[in-house]
Amino acid sequence: MSHHFPLEPDRATMAEMGGLVLDHVMDFITELTDRPTSNPVGPAATAGLVADFLAAPPEQAGNLKELLGRLGLAADCALETAGPGYLAYVPGGGLYTSALAEFYTLAVNRYGSMAFTAPALVALEESVLRWIAQDVSGLPPGSSGLLTTGGSMANFSALVTARHTHLGEDFGAGTVYVTPFANHSLTKAARLAGIRERNIRVVPCTDDLRMDVEAAAALIQSDRAAGLRPFLLIGSAGTTHTGTVDPLSAMASLAQQENLWFHVDAAYGGFFGLTERGRRRLAGMEQADSVALDPHKTLFLPFGTGALAVRDPARLFAAHEGTGDYLQDVGSSGGLPNYAHLGPELTHEVRGLRVWLPLHLHGVSAFRCALNEKLDLAELVYDKLACVPSLELPWRPDLSTVVFRIRPHDSSATAVAEADEATRRLLDRVNATGRVLLSSTVVGGRQTIRMCIVIHRTHSDRVAEAVELIIAEALKN
Repeated sequence: MSHHFPLEPDRATMAEMGGLVLDHVMDFITELTDRPTSNPVGPAATAGLVADFLAAPPEQAGNLKELLGRLGLAADCALETAGPGYLAYVPGGGLYTSALAEFYTLAVNRYGSMAFTAPALVALEESVLRWIAQDVSGLPPGSSGLLTTGGSMANFSALVTARHTHLGEDFGAGTVYVTPFANHSLTKAARLAGIRERNIRVVPCTDDLRMDVEAAAALIQSDRAAGLRPFLLIGSAGTTHTGTVDPLSAMASLAQQENLWFHVDAAYGGFFGLTERGRRRLAGMEQADSVALDPHKTLFLPFGTGALAVRDPARLFAAHEGTGDYLQDVGSSGGLPNYAHLGPELTHEVRGLRVWLPLHLHGVSAFRCALNEKLDLAELVYDKLACVPSLELPWRPDLSTVVFRIRPHDSSATAVAEADEATRRLLDRVNATGRVLLSSTVVGGRQTIRMCIVIHRTHSDRVAEAVELIIAEALKN
């Protein structure tokens, strides 16, 4: 095997290089079931690897097989976010066929920002966006949007569009309304968009962790009376904390009544709209002005794949359009969108293929079945854990996140503090097995464990194992 690969390899050399990479990828994927969920590399070895990878590149050519071996060590030195036992945070599965699509996209290297440079590939991407906006989110014909690197950028562009539409250039008095459980990317996006932090209103929640719409209405009226300019109401279609869905229909009515932009952060929960149960639970999402979704969560695609769906793409264009004299040679878009005019990025690679190929290859029904499986598994986990006397499950899951904690012996502050400490110990003991990885949050001041079932590789066998581990460790308290 050659140790030197030129910048312009011939066909045989490309096959040799590709074969080496493919072998590593296949080995990785076929071993996922047995890989530990936590970083198996010790602290000293991890520090050594980090130092190694911080080194500058060499002047002379390296050996691909050796470099792939180093990359394998780097991939091992991580949480196993692609495996069936990863039930922490909101996982992303890294669908293999999406990775193949991305390899193809990067190899052909088409410029996707302007339609005239690659019209058919832009049409492909637009078909994905219309499907996400109309078939998944329930927005009307004519709706579309933008593929982004994730929900954070989708939320940011939605906020900029809402600000531009309702406030114009004088937005110093603009106010935004969220709940305590809104993803932190939303408040960050508001600050980046120039909204004063003191004008980001945190609306109280009801006992079931949903926005109190009456409280939101009162805040809006109070702010108007104080000379402020309410312009944006944000609902969650699956909070990161507990997977809870806000009362989206009631919020949509309030936004319409008060002439506010209604944005739904559905980064986690949006694609459950493909299922009958999910569609019912997400009722009201179809009334939004904009919806943020993450295909790298509940469409199982690799990290770095987000989407913004908007009811009126012209408003997205008005908020983001810009050009320069050096773009005077840009040709006609032929009725297709120029994505450089719909978001903050001028350079926008063709992002649609990583979504388009899996959908066309597997069919939408494959994703619908997988999402139904995740909803079923969450219900199963809830029912099993609810039978354990020492565990407290305050809320039945709306989607695929189950939250639980150790039940205090009584309502005293001491008993609650002891239960919170026992909850932390329970989490540590379960995660120490390396078979599953759960994460925690704080809800109402209480330590709470969360199990989020999203990865397409997670099935009943691993979930049953997780439940057995939790019950066995909980009984030790």
